[in-house]
Amino acid sequence: MTLAANRLVPAIAAAAILVCAPGCARHAAEEVESETPVTVKIAPAALGTIRGVVHATGIVNPAPGADLVVVAPEAARIAEVPLAAGDRVRRGDLLVRFDIPTAAAEVERQEAEVGRAQAAVDNAGAALTRARELFERGVAARKEVEDATRGVADAGAALAQARASLASSQALARRAVVRATFDGLVAKRSHNPGDLVEPSAGDPVLRVIDPSRLEIVAAVPLADAPRIEVGAAARLSPGPPGSAEAALKVISRPAAVEAGTATIPVRLGFTGAADLPVGAPVQVDIDAELHRGVVLVPVVAIVREGEDAAVFVANGTKAKRRPVQIGLNDGTSVEIRSGINAGDQVIVDGQAGLPDDAAIKVEGEPAGEKEKEPARGAPEKGSST
Repeated sequence: MTLAANRLVPAIAAAAILVCAPGCARHAAEEVESETPVTVKIAPAALGTIRGVVHATGIVNPAPGADLVVVAPEAARIAEVPLAAGDRVRRGDLLVRFDIPTAAAEVERQEAEVGRAQAAVDNAGAALTRARELFERGVAARKEVEDATRGVADAGAALAQARASLASSQALARRAVVRATFDGLVAKRSHNPGDLVEPSAGDPVLRVIDPSRLEIVAAVPLADAPRIEVGAAARLSPGPPGSAEAALKVISRPAAVEAGTATIPVRLGFTGAADLPVGAPVQVDIDAELHRGVVLVPVVAIVREGEDAAVFVANGTKAKRRPVQIGLNDGTSVEIRSGINAGDQVIVDGQAGLPDDAAIKVEGEPAGEKEKEPARGAPEKGSST
């Protein structure tokens, strides 16, 4: 290498160092730049009272005694159905009249049987009187009196049987006319006059309900059954649009499990008027156990991570992740069994995706003053000129 080339190498190296210096300085500055705080909202964990709620699905049904399904007493033809679905009915109003010719004929036959049995009783009584008179005069034997007495008893038994058969046939004939047993509403009409119907629950003619006496039969999961008590308050969730909250209470809690399910039927009665159609599916919230003096946080403060739960606590300008064990949840607040204490400032907004120990700024609080930078060219505090 020539002398000129040897002199050029140090010059090129020096120039490269001068070119690199500004970029390296900027890179170092970026590495030490502090992270941007995340703005969050906080709320204090507090001691309070919370009631557990059991959520269930139910069906609106008429209460016992508030549902009348008209079925033919035997195979018959409908003679009259004066009401249609939606019509109001009063107690005693005609609902259905069936044409059952055999019923009327049976009543006439049984009336005739009663007449014959009554005549036999009269004849047996007269025979007994004659036998006693002849026995007293010594003409008839005692056996004749005993036979006549037995004849009176047999005739009486036959008369009683005939009268029972007549009452049965009359009752069947009366079933040809069906009247309302309560004030209500025609919920469904399935047949018209002239239709031939069968005496089966699968072939009803008319259904009448009392809309003022409704209840809800809720399917409560078996695991929640011990939490339900008779008399506990409940409500629709949500209630009918534009209506006041429908109040309910538990009126029965059967111990039997619904066949083919893992639920028990719990009956809920309305404590006031209810304007709901029969058969409507509804969601209900039933009050369960009550816990007092427990740590509560807003539901929105809970962060779910698989099966685990956690909250973030504001610790100065840092967010600290705290694993917690939760208890009751009423939809607004959550019971914290362990992990934080009353008074801890939990983050209720802005904690989604927040890492542990992240820098935060509480919304509404003034930012801390930044450390003043020294004037350009002036010596920093504590340094020597």
